[in-house]
Amino acid sequence: MNRFRVTLIAVCLVLSWLAYKDISLFLRNPEPLAISITELEALDKAPREWLTVSGGYPHFLHGINMTGSMEFEAFLVPLTSSPDSSHYKVWFETREPEVLHALTTYYFLLDTEAQRRTFLDEKDYIFSGQRHLTGMTAAELVANSNQKKLINLLEQLGIETTDTPIFISESKKPAAWRGIFFALTALAGLMKITWDLRVRTQNPAS
Repeated sequence: MNRFRVTLIAVCLVLSWLAYKDISLFLRNPEPLAISITELEALDKAPREWLTVSGGYPHFLHGINMTGSMEFEAFLVPLTSSPDSSHYKVWFETREPEVLHALTTYYFLLDTEAQRRTFLDEKDYIFSGQRHLTGMTAAELVANSNQKKLINLLEQLGIETTDTPIFISESKKPAAWRGIFFALTALAGLMKITWDLRVRTQNPAS
């Protein structure tokens, strides 16, 4: 029984820590911070975890297929302040189905350069122009670990980056309800432990 209580206490502590991380993240980011790509490129790191970035030009054909296979669910794309810039400071992960389908077609289903040029002209609305995006930066411990892996991957691929890259996961937002759920679950567990101890005190023989 004591072992069960110790395990339950440990679980409650972990849930409390997760709740704190999620809720504090939400309190820091009640709304996404609006920032231009020019401002973001000039910073050493993102000013907040939840951002709306405006004025950026995505370089889809210089992006990275993270799986290296024909089937992928996300694509890492550099975002710059001008269409001909090679200042790859900001990268975003997109999971937009239309974009992924277009990239799959371009890289895996077209055989000649002529076909690719024609396809780019047909899909000009995807591959050219500005892109305004809202998403989360690598803010948590696990995300920071992934960020280091992404930086190492860029280095291995010979992709030049300026300073420390900023990675944004498009469309992601703070999970406030998850933090509340963790907090309530931890509270319920601690209440059970308290109740069990009270019952045990009142009934020593049990």
